[in-house]
Order: sequence, then C-alpha cells, then structure tokens
Amino acid sequence: MKVAIFAYSRQGLDTARRVKKALAWEEIRCYTVARLAGEDFDPVPQPSRDFYRACFSWADAMIFVSSCGIAVREIAPFVRDKRRDPAVVCLDELGQFVIPLLSGHIGGANALAGSLAEKLGATAVITTATDIHGKFSVDTWAAEGGYAISDMKTAKAVAAAILEGEVPLTSDFPVVTQLPPGVVPGSGGELGIYITCRTAEPFENTLLLIPKVLRLGIGCRKGVQTETISRAVDQVLRENGLDPKSVKCVASIDLKAQEPGLLEFCREKGLPAEFYTPEELMNVPGHFAPSEFVRGVTGVDNVCQRAAMLGAETLLVEKTVCGGVTVAVAAEHWEVRFGKAVCGGHWPR
Repeated sequence: MKVAIFAYSRQGLDTARRVKKALAWEEIRCYTVARLAGEDFDPVPQPSRDFYRACFSWADAMIFVSSCGIAVREIAPFVRDKRRDPAVVCLDELGQFVIPLLSGHIGGANALAGSLAEKLGATAVITTATDIHGKFSVDTWAAEGGYAISDMKTAKAVAAAILEGEVPLTSDFPVVTQLPPGVVPGSGGELGIYITCRTAEPFENTLLLIPKVLRLGIGCRKGVQTETISRAVDQVLRENGLDPKSVKCVASIDLKAQEPGLLEFCREKGLPAEFYTPEELMNVPGHFAPSEFVRGVTGVDNVCQRAAMLGAETLLVEKTVCGGVTVAVAAEHWEVRFGKAVCGGHWPR
C-alpha cells in the first residue's frame, strides 16, 4: 500500500512520525512545509495544486496531520468517486482523534482510522451510518472480499435499505457463514443482492457482487490478431451470460507463451496469463472433446478446456470455436464468508 503523510507544524511532524512508525510496513512518502523540511520530510512544492493532484493519483491513502479544513481544501479539486478515490484520513496535531474524510468503505479510510487509533491510543471518529449503527456495509465487505460491485447507485440503495430493515441475498456459491444483520435469504423482490459470476438479475433492482473466479482457456492458431481473440471471448461470455468482471486469468499451452496477439489481449484486459506444458495439461482429470489435429500440433488433445480446468472446479463452457480461436470457461472453487468485514473492516496488513 502507498501512503502519503502531510504535516504542517513542528507538533504535527512529531505526530506524523508516530503515524509513520505505526505504518512501518507501508510504502510511505512524507511531506511538510519548506521551512520544516529535512531528512525524513520532503517539502511541499509551490504552487502546490499539481503536487496534491499527483499524490491523489499515486496514493492508496493520504493522511493529513492538520485541521480537517486544510485536508478538505487540498483534496477537494480531485475527488472523483468512491471506487477510485484514495482513503483520506485526518489527525489533529496531538494525535488525539483520527477522522476518515473520504472513501471510508471501499477505500478503507474507516479501517485505517480504526487501526491508527488503536496503535496511537487515539479515538477514531467514524461517521458513516452503517458503521455507527453496527449494520452490514456491503461496499466494505465487497471491496475486502475481492468482489466487483455492479452499480454504486444500487449499492447505495442497498445500504439505505439495510439501515431501515432487511435486504434479501441469493448466491450461486455456497454461503458457509451466517448472514450478517440486515441480510436475509431471498431470491426475488424489489431490491436484493446477488453473488454471482453471471449477468442475470433476479430482483427488480439487483446489486451484483462478482468474484474473480473464471478461468478463460484459450487456444489459437499462430499469428492470430488481438481483435479476433477479443471478439471470441466477448461472444462466449455474452452467449453464456457470464460477467466479464468475473474473469480471473487466461490459460493456455506454453507453446503460446510468446504469441503476440494473445499477450496483447491479456495486457489490454489487465488479465494475468498462465501457460502450461503438454504434460501438465494432459494430467488434468476429466473428459474433454479430443482433436487429433490439435494433438499433432501441440501434443495435447484439447488445449482450451484442459487449460481452463487446471486449478478450477467446474467447467461452465465447453470448447467453443470462434474465428480460429477456441475458448472454454471454468470456475474456481469459491465460498461466501461474512465476518469481521461486516462493519467497518480492517485496513489490509
């Protein structure tokens, strides 16, 4: 995690050093006014607007040892939305109070404030409604659990509904813990939560929480274009009602480890690529539609299905041929667990 710490007085520097020590495991940059800059604190350049803009883009968390007003004025021009903004936390100069100002849930500011307060002997001042009422925070839980959130407007509606009563939840994956307060089993109604890798919406207003569990097994001829692979994958996911946000990786045979079109597809989609030897693929248990032509070229009777299933639990889409590209989709094992992230969560360590 990347953290930027700001202090503007000598007393503030002392408290900032305590903060830095409490976060010794982080990548930290410390800044202060030019007259106080020294060995462990760099000066804030003037004019400072572009500097704070760069910090806002770089940091996972910005910690101001100052008044809330100073912090708000410095970050205000750059605030976008809660899915992308860093956690912003403010401490008074004496380190008595730790106040999350921005991205309390998804960005982790509430959790960071709680962690710092515990380590500094301070008081965390939390103002988000779900936290002060001890209710389930769906966006915190999703962010900490690695779930994509389909729509922030619907997430906000779910949070408001939980404050007033109960919201139904259905899941394609086994729920192995008790549901948190404010959430009940259900698969229909006006508003609800659906944990899935699919695009279906069982509620009139459905909040999809999407784990990264899908493995794309891809086979392709030599010299295939990136656009051809992209069209094939889009077609397979669309026709089978699978959400692209649930794709975890691309898998293929090591013969394709230097295939430019495939590698560029992975870069464009931000997906890691995994390549396996023919022996590893042939050892994958299960029945796969064989191709003698593919065996003759690669030494494996079926590349895409075997690659998709290596490390997966369930084959969702068998080999599908699209314009010289073969695609198969498998899902890894996934369990839904509710626990400490129900209210507020914990800043990652």
